[in-house]
Amino acid sequence: MISTHEVENQVPAREGVDEYTSNVPLVEAVARWGRGGAEASARGPLADVGALVGSAAFQRDAERANTHPPVLHTFDRWGRRIDEVEYDDAYHRVIGAAVAAAAHTGAAARPGPGANVDRAAAFLLFAQVEPGHACPVSMTHAAVPTLELAASGLRDEWMPRLLSREYDPALGGAGAAKSSALVGMAMTEKQGGSDVRANTTLAERRGGSESGGGSGSWGAEYGLTGHKWFCSAPMSDAFLVLAQARHGLSCFFVPRVLPDGSRNVFRIQRLKDKLGNRSNASSEIELDDTSGWLIGEEGRGVATIVQMVTRTRLDCVIGSAAGMRQDVAEAAWHVRHRRAFGALLVDQPAMAAVVADLSLESEAATLTAMRLARAYDVDATDAEQAFRRLATAVAKYWVCKRGAGHAAEALECLGGNGYTESFPLARRYREQPLLAIWEGSGNVIALDVLRVLVREPEAFEAFFDEVGSAAGESPVFDAALDSAQSLVRELSATDAAGAASLARELTERLALVLQGSLTLRHSPGGVADAFVRTRLGDEGGRQYGVLPRGADVEGILARA
Repeated sequence: MISTHEVENQVPAREGVDEYTSNVPLVEAVARWGRGGAEASARGPLADVGALVGSAAFQRDAERANTHPPVLHTFDRWGRRIDEVEYDDAYHRVIGAAVAAAAHTGAAARPGPGANVDRAAAFLLFAQVEPGHACPVSMTHAAVPTLELAASGLRDEWMPRLLSREYDPALGGAGAAKSSALVGMAMTEKQGGSDVRANTTLAERRGGSESGGGSGSWGAEYGLTGHKWFCSAPMSDAFLVLAQARHGLSCFFVPRVLPDGSRNVFRIQRLKDKLGNRSNASSEIELDDTSGWLIGEEGRGVATIVQMVTRTRLDCVIGSAAGMRQDVAEAAWHVRHRRAFGALLVDQPAMAAVVADLSLESEAATLTAMRLARAYDVDATDAEQAFRRLATAVAKYWVCKRGAGHAAEALECLGGNGYTESFPLARRYREQPLLAIWEGSGNVIALDVLRVLVREPEAFEAFFDEVGSAAGESPVFDAALDSAQSLVRELSATDAAGAASLARELTERLALVLQGSLTLRHSPGGVADAFVRTRLGDEGGRQYGVLPRGADVEGILARA
């Protein structure tokens, strides 16, 4: 060996780690809100998932799925239109494992108290290591409540496929109907974006036909024609699509393969060249008299698909929390093994404060995601459902927006290595902004919060009932809670334009009191105290690493 090439003071590979049991806040959340309670929290299926995603083989597949991105094949060698996307085998192994672990529809397959928490924890663990595949996994999970509104024949034929733990990447064909399926959605168009009511894709009823083949009726069949600007995971087996029918914007079920085994018209025009999310294909598609079946009522498309949108927003929160956990895990691993200026980085106060501060953010995001997931279980009361309607939007706005800055600071903990593609945090840095954009960027979400204030004031009552459970635990929290409630009263008496100008301020304040309340009630005292004083008080900095004097840095780091 050449003497100048000796490798010293480099961090060992972070492999063979159980990503579940090493994530203390997640284990505690599953014990508190999950199906199995405390006895099942540290063993069983989630521990199996944690060991899998922490293995060297899974990490290599995650890297390969992103360095060998999907490739579009519009035609076969003989010139026939096929509109297929080729993925690396590593991607198929990753998503196959997620489906086998029921990270997609596990809560719907076995509903009950805590089911959505267990499913959210599995989803978080897979997304922590490879986030791109989480898009079709999330959409399939979120499609279930919308598919419940379909005609009985369509629902009965397709629902078992969504709930299946099998994964088959092929589209299938005549005589080879698949026993499993992934479902995506196609809503946005180039002229409207988030304003889906501006959609121009047309849906024309086909001769009053009610027959869709398969087992029983699929309902009313239409021909859809138009262009969709964003259609993620185009190799999914079916899509929920918004289009303008005679009575207005409506929701349609569009399979890639028709009941007779022929391919539906689904022309993939190009794949998007994205900043991140490289393992997942996102595309533009053309529909040309494409077969689709109405779900819900004509003119009620937004109301029909809203349950899917709400659940994918929840998964944005979970996915952002997953990214924050990866940030903290990698940064903490690095500083515990790397030496500089005569000591381990973790023993140097400035670095310890940064990683501890990152850990606070990660723990609060995990608590928020898991508490929200619990509110989606089948035993949710009217108050719980009202709480989740507001809290999902609030958390989606705040947690997802915090993701990019969190990733940047964590990457910096690794120094130059963090900025290279050989380490996972560069990929994470490019990934995190997506979740703040997908399913409604900041202004869309903040304005949704205002709409809830106008249309569903009971949601704010349920929200403050939940958050107020921590009242009296901290004077800093109490002051922030009073301020947030005062702002709500002010906006309730303000005209629309004035309220819109304060929509972001309102959403941010609500998010912070929610997180403050959760940490005060469920995190150790040192964690809760530092979070509340830095996020709700005036003792934090504009960057990570500024903690209150006397903060329990060692205790916070122990949970990282």
